[in-house]
Amino acid sequence: MSMTLAVLAAATAATPAPADIAAAREIIRQCEGKENFSDPAPPSRIFGNVWYVGTCTVSVLLITGPQGHILVDAAVEEAVPQILANIRKLGFNPKDIGLIVSSHEHFDHVGGLAALEKATGARFVATAEAAKVIRSGRVSPADPQVQEIHGSRPARVDFTLKTGDVFSVGPLRITAFRTPGHTEGSTSWHWQSCEGKGSSRDCRTITYVDSLTALPLGTYRFADHPERVAMFRKTFAQVEALQCGILLTPHPSASAMFERMSGAEPLASPDACKALVAGARDRLEKALKP
Repeated sequence: MSMTLAVLAAATAATPAPADIAAAREIIRQCEGKENFSDPAPPSRIFGNVWYVGTCTVSVLLITGPQGHILVDAAVEEAVPQILANIRKLGFNPKDIGLIVSSHEHFDHVGGLAALEKATGARFVATAEAAKVIRSGRVSPADPQVQEIHGSRPARVDFTLKTGDVFSVGPLRITAFRTPGHTEGSTSWHWQSCEGKGSSRDCRTITYVDSLTALPLGTYRFADHPERVAMFRKTFAQVEALQCGILLTPHPSASAMFERMSGAEPLASPDACKALVAGARDRLEKALKP
């Protein structure tokens, strides 16, 4: 990456307020006890022009702009009608989505991609590693979860990205950085969103960090795959160094997103990325034990 990730702008001293506490509390109420990837959740504004339109357990974000929008992640295929309904409920037209990006190439994050591409006409970008899986619909044979998870409907990839690539929809800008480990194609994203006008304008870095979870399924053992362990550790160091501003994650539970959106916890913390990595590193070390 030509930029160091430390270039991500530090948040201002004051903690930002959640944009819609009531809506976030309604998500928590409706999602209590729900565990399926497709369980519907109502939409909520997170901060500035960033909206939650996903399910109870899988994040889908809408970043809105005056010349079109960006959708981050696609959830499972069964969730697509609800995602589109959430977007419309917020007053936006899915046809105005100009770009879709994803975190990684597992079915719970790209299973709905083909349907969303058809519904929106948006272009889609991914790493070369993720693109191979997404275009084929088949899980990578090197994936730690390949023995027990299924693929997804093949989808179109319009451009293969590398770390540092910036994608635009009108004035919106979103920057990719590769964070492999959970999958070979894992990708994280950052952008800036603002609230208010004039002297009260509050701009924040939003960092969407892909899953850092070392999750072996079937007979897979990380101790037998030192190259995957090295991949994780390099990603941990990268993410740990971030000043991530408002941290968002592909599974809301990974970073207490709903609790932070509801005001139960601070929306932003200077140590958010460090805490995320600490938990992930501990899980990897436990997975490496005999």
